Order: sequence, then C-alpha cells, then structure tokens
Amino acid sequence: MSTQDPRTRRNVTVLVMAQALLGSQMPMIFTIGGLAGQSLATNICFATLPISLIVLGSMLTATPISWFMQRYGRRAGFMLGTLGGAVGGGIGALGLYLASFPVFLLGSLFTGIYMSAQGFYRFAAADTASEDFRPKAISYVLAGGLVSAIIGPQLVKLTADAYVIPFFGTYLAVIAVNLAGSLLFLRLDIPKPPLPAVDAPRGRSHWQLLTTPRIAVAVICAMVSYAMMNLVMTSTPLAVVGCGFDKSDAADVVTGHVLAMFAPSFFTGHLIARFGVERILATGLLILGVAGVVALNGVQLENFFVALVLLGLGWNFGFIGATTMLASAHAPHERGRIQGLNDLLVFGGVTLASLASGGLMNCSGGTAQEGWTAVNLAIAPALTLAGGALLWLWLRPREQPAE
Repeated sequence: MSTQDPRTRRNVTVLVMAQALLGSQMPMIFTIGGLAGQSLATNICFATLPISLIVLGSMLTATPISWFMQRYGRRAGFMLGTLGGAVGGGIGALGLYLASFPVFLLGSLFTGIYMSAQGFYRFAAADTASEDFRPKAISYVLAGGLVSAIIGPQLVKLTADAYVIPFFGTYLAVIAVNLAGSLLFLRLDIPKPPLPAVDAPRGRSHWQLLTTPRIAVAVICAMVSYAMMNLVMTSTPLAVVGCGFDKSDAADVVTGHVLAMFAPSFFTGHLIARFGVERILATGLLILGVAGVVALNGVQLENFFVALVLLGLGWNFGFIGATTMLASAHAPHERGRIQGLNDLLVFGGVTLASLASGGLMNCSGGTAQEGWTAVNLAIAPALTLAGGALLWLWLRPREQPAE
C-alpha cells in the first residue's frame, strides 16, 4: 500500500482484520449448518435449508444495507451487520436448545444480515483507493479470509461437542465473534457519500445499469462463481460424513477450501493488473469446471480435498474478477444503486443454489455418492452460461470506464 495514503492503508487494514475475525463465522456455520439441519429437520431433503435461509437473508437485505451505507456510511452499515450476526447466533442457539427447526431457521435468516454486510467489505476497500490500487485493495481484503479459514473450523472443533446439545457451543461462539469484531469498525474512516444536489446527475436507472454490457457480464460471472461454489460447498460436509468420514474430516476439507478461496487474494489483484480482468475471470470459470471433474472422479478423502481446493481457487479468480469489473463500470454516484442490485442478484442465485444443494445431495439417489455426483453435474450449465457471456464481452469493442 502506498505510504502517501494513510487513510486507505488504515481502511484496508481494518477491513482485512474484519474479514479475518468476523468472516470466521461463515465457515463455522457452513460447516455445521447442514449437519445441524439434518438432525432437526423431519425431512432430510431440507437439511441444507438453514444455509439457504442465511443466503436468502443476505439477498433480501443487500439492497437495504447498500442504501443504509449510502445514507449513513460504511461504519454504521458494518456495525448493523455484526448486530444481525449476533442476533442470528443467539436465535440459532435457542433453536438448538428447543430442538426447533423453525426457530433455528429464523436464526439463519438473521445471520444473513451479517453475510450481506460482509459482502460490502470488498466495495468499501475500493472507496478510498486509487484506480490502480483498487483491484489490489479488494484482493487484500478478501485475503483476510485466510485467517478466518483457520479460526472458523478450529472453533467448530473446539465447540461442536462442548455441550450436551451438539453445535450449541458453536452458536455461542458466533455471538462472541460478532461482539468482538464490531469494535474494529471504530477505526474505519470512509467518508459518507455527499448528498446529491438538486441539479446533480441522478445516474442510470437499474435497467440501464443492468443492460450495460460490462455490468451485465460482471453480474452474471459473479452470480455463477458464487452460486456454483456455494452449491458444492453446502453439500460437502454432508457428502464427507455420508461417505464414511467424520465431522473433523469435514471441518478439515472446509478449511482447505476456505484457504484456497482467500490465499490467492495476495496476488489476484496483481494478475488482474497484468493480464486483464477478462483473462482472470475466464481462468476462474475454467478452474471451477475442473473442480467438478475431480469431484466426479471419486469419493476418497483426497478427491474431496483437491476438488474443494480447486473450487475455492476458481471462486477467488471469478469473484474478484467480477467485482473489479463491476467497480470500474459505474460512476461514484451510482455506487449504492448498482452495488446493492448486484448483491441482490448474486445472493439470489446463491439462495437458489443452496436450496438445490440439499435436494440434489439427499434426494437424487439412494447413496451419498449418487447425491454428490448430482451436485457436481449441476454446475456445468451455469459455467457454460457465464463462459459464453464473457466470450461475448471479449469480442465486443472495449468500453470506456465510468467516470
């Protein structure tokens, strides 16, 4: 980071730390959510519904939180996110204590508020960064997930069986993580966007933004990268345990996956700056496809590890690439509108993927292996769509970045 811009340096540092600490709750919940749901649901086809409700909550709150940040600033929005995470953890713990699947699902819905707010860390990193530094700032913030990849699964191992009620301790830990992490944002210094003057340009409408080719392709690639990663990751703990391994093996696989999601972030921004965002996006989509091929090749523990590592790497290239493409395709006064709309669509796709994940995994065959096969076959059409959209953009005349 440039020593000439201490505010940017401090903001990125705060956001990296937030990604590391607060972000650890997501691998925690994604590791145990399906297993807890399987123990509470009367129909195992709904085992992954808790994770789906998290993503649904994120989708429903993406636009309101984006508006809230546009009006009151990033710090207030991120504090609101930690409040949602803490409340979600508390309701989830209550649902486990009462053995109530509906209460547990309500907690998952509130957790989606945090997940939605976390999605804006990457945009906040770009707010005070120069154009050249922007992809690197986004990458550095996502790189904070490396620490969350270690903290989250290790907390699961420490807390999953700490009480008589399985996973109860994990949800108590989620509350503590949110309360501690909220203090980080006291150091965030991102100016609130100025209120537009009466005669200020209003920017493009939602439809005009979405029909801008570069924005449309960025949104499609972000949706596919995130949704297909979520489709496979949500089913992974169920598949690992269903194929004869134990919960600690599932936690280790998730650790490898989340490390692969964020470790490349140290150099993804540099790769984008050198080779162009389109090439990195294409590479990410290709790696996601290879991950599916590895998963279809067997259900040994090694297959799970390699497939999930590739899945994380593909997501990193695809999602950072799509975020960078989007961030350079709109004007500053359009930020709140397009970023909220983007995350609404992205997490809408992720919601559908997580809903489909449980059904494909548990209800598309008689064995865990058959369900795992169905999950990984399902990613092919979406990757084909995203690849086609990116190729179409690649063949078009180059657009000028938004001012």
